[in-house]
Amino acid sequence: MSVPSLVFKLRRLFVLALHVAVIPAGYYLAFALRFDGAIPAEYRHYFWGTVGYLLAIRLGAFGTFGLFHGWWRHVGMSDLVSLVKAVTASSALLVVVLYMTSELAGYPRSVVVLDWAVALLLFGGGRFAVRAFREERLVPWRSRRGTRALIIGGGAAAERLLREAQRDRESEICPVGIVDDDATKLGMRLHGVPVLGGSDRIGELTARFGVKLLVIAIPSATREQMREILAACLSAGVEFKIVPSIRELLDGRARMGQLRSVQIDDLLGREAVELGFEGPRADLEGRTVLVTGGAGSIGSELARQIAGFKPARLIVLDQAESPLYFVHLELAQAQPGLTVIPVVADVADPGRMERVFARYRPEFVFHAAAYKHVPLMESNVVEAVRNNVLGTLSVAECAARFGAEKFVLISTDKAVHPSSVMGATKRIAEQVVLGWPALARSRTDFRAVRFGNVLGSDGSVIPLFKRQLAAGLPLTVTHPEVTRYFMTIPEAVQLVLQAAALPEAASRISMLEMGEPVRILDLAENLIRLSGLEPDKDVPIVFTGLRPGEKLHEELMTDREATVPTAVPKIRVVQTDAPDVQTLTTGLDRLAAAAAVGDLQDALVALCALVPECVAPLRERAGQQPAPERA
Repeated sequence: MSVPSLVFKLRRLFVLALHVAVIPAGYYLAFALRFDGAIPAEYRHYFWGTVGYLLAIRLGAFGTFGLFHGWWRHVGMSDLVSLVKAVTASSALLVVVLYMTSELAGYPRSVVVLDWAVALLLFGGGRFAVRAFREERLVPWRSRRGTRALIIGGGAAAERLLREAQRDRESEICPVGIVDDDATKLGMRLHGVPVLGGSDRIGELTARFGVKLLVIAIPSATREQMREILAACLSAGVEFKIVPSIRELLDGRARMGQLRSVQIDDLLGREAVELGFEGPRADLEGRTVLVTGGAGSIGSELARQIAGFKPARLIVLDQAESPLYFVHLELAQAQPGLTVIPVVADVADPGRMERVFARYRPEFVFHAAAYKHVPLMESNVVEAVRNNVLGTLSVAECAARFGAEKFVLISTDKAVHPSSVMGATKRIAEQVVLGWPALARSRTDFRAVRFGNVLGSDGSVIPLFKRQLAAGLPLTVTHPEVTRYFMTIPEAVQLVLQAAALPEAASRISMLEMGEPVRILDLAENLIRLSGLEPDKDVPIVFTGLRPGEKLHEELMTDREATVPTAVPKIRVVQTDAPDVQTLTTGLDRLAAAAAVGDLQDALVALCALVPECVAPLRERAGQQPAPERA
């Protein structure tokens, strides 16, 4: 027998022996209480004649309700409920046994009630005493080791943090107080920690109590609230951190009680949307899945999430050899039982795509491959057309020809009233997926999703700002009023996976409710503050002017589109006009011909013909009459 097994059995025997000793002792105490400590001789035989019944009944009840298996150091409310049930059931059964054995005549019946109360006190109190000792709850917070901390927020997140900090002897914090703007909480205590005042007193309380760490525990704070809290933390002049979100805990990116630095997406201005994965899991488990653009920010995160759903095979396709190598290495290490196939290929090469589909026969296709940098595509029009339009058509046609069950295109809000080549090509990609005749006649379910800007993705504004900060350079913002809709990478991936699973999203465009657009200037200023610096004082912000193809404000849908809710909260589907088949066919033929010979001007004219809602300066570049500019 192994040592751990022997220790486990000895522990079980000790717990059982403890119960065997305490049950009669508690029963005797109930008799003593009934007779004020002096049990008359004529009543002692009731104790000795019935204690055996109680012992057998209560041990059986405790075993039935699993009380011998509880972990006393982590006893909680569910254990207390089980204890009440077990003690109540055993007391009731004792009365039945006494009645059936004629022992009830002359029996002091109040003893049953007293025994019930004493048993709850002894067994419940004992269990919670063990937990209190293990968690050092008998020791005042301020005598514990750890950094003296002030908790900002007195809600559920703060409660979880304090509970975990009390359990964990290695906790890095010693909370001395809580600040909360709810005046009704002032003076109250949460796990023994007092609420000292509102957030307007953070600086004063930090100095008074010698606080060295501020912990933000308000996951539902709005952008304005977070900005105010951040300003107060910076003014206090001490380190500040934030509690992880529920999604970070579930994903394993953080553990309960662990703190992290405040990040820019904490200032998104809305709660992160949690869409869940049960629908996608049922869809993808045991299937062959292809992710194009699988080495990019979104594609690689898609591959990571899909890998966790146990598909039969996961094909990760990308042109970029080195990033693909590292994504494949990561997936193979994280999911050793999964067949991960890296494919280096160009989606705009129809022959190569046909060979990939013929060999692997993917059942689900997530098409994330695209050129997405707006200014770069303004000077590389033909490549944008070749990759974003013709590449999408190539992959979609292969999906239909080889019987893929579903095809999901990842699009962008820049496809709405596009002012850029990139936006126009993505709008045409939407039209192709949802309106190309050969695809519409196939059995493949084609659908699309529309993103806002993705925080932290490759080439997005946040990594650029961070590089500029690290190099000691000014932060560059195109315009003081420029705004964008933002979503996090986890939100983007959840949107794609849920859109793939929703029945009502078939042949439609799905999008996430992203709240209000965010000013890029605000992001720049907040990032500077998160670095412990002051905007314009320590780090200048330089306005460079809108770049070619950029708009001041993005839109999520056109004037002729509307959205309807779906079964998943926060996801809506866009009702849009189907493209004219003849116009689409003719326009794509012209676009493909222009791309084949590298005719820049003809490609621009064909783009505008296929996307009549495009706005200046794209129309001006195509030599067409400028339409009224949209913000």
